[in-house]
Amino acid sequence: MSTSTRGRGFPLLWVAAVLGLAACQTSPPAVPQAKTAAAPFRMTAPANAREYRIVAADSVLQILVYRGGPMARLGHNHVITSHHLEGPVFMAEDPSQSRFDIRVPVNELTVDEPAMREVAGPDFPPGVPQTARDGTRKNLLSEALLDAANYPEIRLLATDVKIGAESWDTGVEITFRDSVYLMRVPVRVEQREGVLIARGEFLMNQSQLGLKPFSVAMGTLVVMDEMRIRFEIVARE
Repeated sequence: MSTSTRGRGFPLLWVAAVLGLAACQTSPPAVPQAKTAAAPFRMTAPANAREYRIVAADSVLQILVYRGGPMARLGHNHVITSHHLEGPVFMAEDPSQSRFDIRVPVNELTVDEPAMREVAGPDFPPGVPQTARDGTRKNLLSEALLDAANYPEIRLLATDVKIGAESWDTGVEITFRDSVYLMRVPVRVEQREGVLIARGEFLMNQSQLGLKPFSVAMGTLVVMDEMRIRFEIVARE
């Protein structure tokens, strides 16, 4: 059983997201702290900001979920992916006033696409059977987890931005099911003529979003609480 490399980077989402699926156990590092907000943040587009729109076809959000427990070898690590991010990004003259409003359609999430497992790294070998992929996705969208039937999207709002030397320290409000959570997320931003690219990677626990990690056989096969979230978002004017 291999050990995932621990790095620092963004979101999102998703986000987003959050799941009961399966990871090589590692020592838990410090993770961003989320808390329930008293009331949803109301975003106002900054004055004189340039508006960009997310290009879904060029953007991707990945959620890496890991197995654990004494019988971890019987499960799989999983890659949950969104290719359908949408929403505006407002780039202000003062970068600290920039904001975004990203929506993640829950029913469009995929599980363990071969191409996505290939780029996710050595902890995600190929060969996950289609039946296993289908079963994992069904559990993911179920009422116990994302409850896609009643909550078809996850929303990510930028509440504030602190400009650093290598990345933006971004306050992100996550609206997930009936609750709102706040996190701070590092985002690396690249601007080209008419194009904005935001990349990042960060750690988040399922329990931070009020979820109980999946467990079977009296805890001998579990889904680790910690998830790794990676994203690359492309937006155009």
